[in-house]
Amino acid sequence: MTMKTLHLISRNCKGLVNVVFQHQQIPAFLSTSCILHSKKKKVTGYEEIDQEKYSSLVQKVVSSRTSCQTPERIFEEDNFLYGKVVKSMGTSQEPEPRVPRNPSSLYNSKKASLPVEQADPSIPLKIALPAKDRNANGRLLSVTRILQQTMPMEQAFYLERWKQRMIMELGEEGFIQYTAAIFSQGKLFHARLEDILLAREDGIQRPEDRDETSGYLASVEHVLSDVAGLRTLESAVMHSELKYLGIVDCVAQYRGRLCVIDWKTSEKQKPNIQRTFDNPLQVAAYVGALNHDANYKFQVDCGLIVVAYKDGSPAHAHFMDPELCKHYWDKWLLRLEEFKEKQEEKQ
Repeated sequence: MTMKTLHLISRNCKGLVNVVFQHQQIPAFLSTSCILHSKKKKVTGYEEIDQEKYSSLVQKVVSSRTSCQTPERIFEEDNFLYGKVVKSMGTSQEPEPRVPRNPSSLYNSKKASLPVEQADPSIPLKIALPAKDRNANGRLLSVTRILQQTMPMEQAFYLERWKQRMIMELGEEGFIQYTAAIFSQGKLFHARLEDILLAREDGIQRPEDRDETSGYLASVEHVLSDVAGLRTLESAVMHSELKYLGIVDCVAQYRGRLCVIDWKTSEKQKPNIQRTFDNPLQVAAYVGALNHDANYKFQVDCGLIVVAYKDGSPAHAHFMDPELCKHYWDKWLLRLEEFKEKQEEKQ
């Protein structure tokens, strides 16, 4: 620091003292000591705010009779202050990825796949679930239930926060009606897709739909143009070794690759596969089950998740090649092991 700078600081400090104390008969002094017995007024950032510019906002806040501790207000503050919940970046190295203790192959080396022209003439297959669904104690369980019971904490947090927000907006009864309507629309959407795919196989021209599924159907129209060679529709698959089951929406060729296709509906855009949460694990689980199910004379090595939107905007088609299917298959095996461990702990 130069002598000129020190001189300017000294002169400005002297001028400040004269202005503050020119009308008061009290001694003024500057001290370099860090130990003071008198309390000094804290300077906050609020004193620098342009109060005239934000006067209307201040008046609104001050005059509001709504408690700032309502659940709605807490969520608003949570969004404004923190935004999305993100994982902290630790300084330590990330742990090595977990691998299944009992690895199982996604493909069945004992099954010989027949060419399309030699396949079962009853295709597309539509096999129903067992007459009575079996559950605990080592019996068959559904893929959906296993994934729900082993949902990661972060994913469960987001799901619960969404649920609470919807309840605050719609009420308990309204939320029940909302979820029932979503389920009904999804079920109807799948039924309409099934009609379209079957009609195409038979060469029948179907009339255009005008119900609440029309937006979803318009959304997947560009994907359907790449789907051919239908093999199954809404058909049950069961893994003969790992003892789980599920219902596959569709098995068909997508751009020349035989895939397990899962049709999903969503109100929010899901442009990448990570936004589909556990859907890739579900598809991989169905691929493995189909390959180990004696009812099917073929095997699959690819998957496809199609997310349709009610407003008719183009659906996102997330293709899972054999490598990606294997990646999510290993993740599924970990969730399956976790589920079985929890079941053993309960016994």
